[in-house]
Amino acid sequence: MSVDLQVVLALLAMMAATYATRVAGFLTPARLNLSPRMKAALDAIPAAVLVSVVAPSMLTTGWRETLASLIAALAATRLPLIAVVGVGVVAIVLLRHV
Repeated sequence: MSVDLQVVLALLAMMAATYATRVAGFLTPARLNLSPRMKAALDAIPAAVLVSVVAPSMLTTGWRETLASLIAALAATRLPLIAVVGVGVVAIVLLRHV
């Protein structure tokens, strides 16, 4: 197995970019005066990222995964996020045994 210098440099650049964004995320909000609307928008980012990760597998893997995702989406209207994850996991486990 050989190590390609370009791959190592790309990994180091990605590592540095990830670290920089995380550090900036901790340092920047303390210095900003955000409006309530902007705070709400920033609070919505984790859910938007989760949906963008889940949606492709929900729609392309099969009926069991689609149904489990819909069950979790319904649970999300009433339950906190950790409970929704639990409902989704239980749903897919049960549906895969059908």
